[in-house]
Amino acid sequence: MARPTTLHGALPGLRATAHRFRDHIGEQRRLLVLGLIALIAEVGFRLLEPWPLAYVIDAVVAASGSELATRQADLGSMTLLIGVCAGGLVVIVALRALMSYLMTICFALAGNRVLTRVRSELYAHLNALSMSFHDRRRTGDLVTRVTGDVGRLQEAAVTAMVPLVGNLLTLGGMLVVIALLDWQLALVVVVVFPTFLLISTRLTKRIVRVSRGQRSAEGNLASLATESLSSMAVVQSYSLESRLQERFGGSNQRSLADGVKAKKLSAGLERKTDVLVGIATGLVLFFGAHQVLTGKLTPGELTVFLTYLKTAFKPLRDIAKYTGRIAKASASGERIIDVLDERIEIIDPSWARPAPAFRGYVRFEDVHLAYRPGHPVLRGLNLSIQCGQRVAVVGPSGSGKSSLMSLVCRLRDPDYGRVRIDGHDLTDLTLASTRRQISIVLQESMLFATSIRDNIALGSPEAVTDEQILAAARLAGAHDFIIGLPDGYDTVLGERGATLSGGQRQRIAIARAAIRDAPIVILDEALTGLDPDTETEVKAALDRLTRGRTTFVITHDLQSARDCDLVVWLDRGQVLTSGRPDEVLNASGDVVVGSSR
Repeated sequence: MARPTTLHGALPGLRATAHRFRDHIGEQRRLLVLGLIALIAEVGFRLLEPWPLAYVIDAVVAASGSELATRQADLGSMTLLIGVCAGGLVVIVALRALMSYLMTICFALAGNRVLTRVRSELYAHLNALSMSFHDRRRTGDLVTRVTGDVGRLQEAAVTAMVPLVGNLLTLGGMLVVIALLDWQLALVVVVVFPTFLLISTRLTKRIVRVSRGQRSAEGNLASLATESLSSMAVVQSYSLESRLQERFGGSNQRSLADGVKAKKLSAGLERKTDVLVGIATGLVLFFGAHQVLTGKLTPGELTVFLTYLKTAFKPLRDIAKYTGRIAKASASGERIIDVLDERIEIIDPSWARPAPAFRGYVRFEDVHLAYRPGHPVLRGLNLSIQCGQRVAVVGPSGSGKSSLMSLVCRLRDPDYGRVRIDGHDLTDLTLASTRRQISIVLQESMLFATSIRDNIALGSPEAVTDEQILAAARLAGAHDFIIGLPDGYDTVLGERGATLSGGQRQRIAIARAAIRDAPIVILDEALTGLDPDTETEVKAALDRLTRGRTTFVITHDLQSARDCDLVVWLDRGQVLTSGRPDEVLNASGDVVVGSSR
């Protein structure tokens, strides 16, 4: 779909965004109505503001043309009039300031509430999207949509759209008033508008185009920064700093160039508008003074005319000022809706029921799975796992081992075929009740930047006690090193658990899995990358965790597979062979092809 390149073309994007979040906006209707009333009142007071000065000028001019005795006699009444006008001006300005304050607070509060809900909805939607979506999207770009794009919408709503609407209402009101004062002089003002529209249309088109390019560059920057900062060990180990800095610098420079270009275009439009305002003011001053001399207009009314003229053109300058913001907000709204319109693939059907307590009998029936059409990962796979059985799933990289496990915990659903636990088709059970009964320990265990206590407790969907956390840590062999830390279980970890060793991270991950007390456990390369001593400790902890539970051990280490009850060798998405370790593996640990049972 072609991107709009004019301010007018960007407005449908904002309307679509507002329509998409109409329910959230409707929840704030009281604040919005109050803000609208304050906006209209503020415009009314802004229209009244020049009139006290006009009355004073007309009174002074009239008094200066009368006889001296008359002027002395009217001095008291003149002083009273000037005092009333001065006081009235103060009251008008104060009320306008109050209305402006109320308007800003109401719209800002409503906008912040709406966009806070939008951010929560977007984050929840991202969490619900399948792994196939996350596999093809860049994390940095998604983070930018959750944080930067929502913030951009917030900025446009509060600091651009509301002032622009207020100024346009003021412009309309002032044009009505000056037309009533002197329609001929009003025509002098109106004749400037076609020139402004001609200039602004050409420049705003370029501003919108450059602003969209800048927003895209910012998303690329965020993705590059996220990827490099989350892989700092690799970056430094391979001395990639200068190469990545060069890539980042190039993208950063493009973003800077687009930003500067947008600012130059906006500033140029503002200055051209200032020149037009100057021309219009000069014309009004010339023809208005002539109208005063002929008695068709009073000096005070000419003052109002000139004041209105200066104020009336402020919206035109603001169009240049806010065009970039509104264009970026339109792009941000489209990027947010683009994610929210992504279909959630793994859902609970209307007939789904809570899963009963699993015993752990798992069966794959003619399972097919492809990440991309025409590129199958699993091809008609059939496999049965008995309750409490420990199964090693081995095979070359890309054979479908991890894909098989993603089906068990419904990170993905098969394209064809069924996955059953205890005879129940997983698609007939609710996601939460199924996943609650499966524990996973990965090769690179993800820990969160919170306390060790909280990291372990995250394994349980229900509230847990300190005694349960301690028991899980002891089972995982983690208790001794945890109490040796400065703050014990309250020690706050670095991002991704970076402040701990690999073995310590794994043992906390095992404790997190243990507290779940699930009948099915998946170990995905859980021992890979550990030194021999640490591997022995972690292996002992895993043995305690999986005792009596149906366990899938995904591994490349065929020697580790000898400790399992069943070995399943996958190749190209199919079971090449399966059986007891002594049947499938020879003395050297290699697979014996042809022993499938």
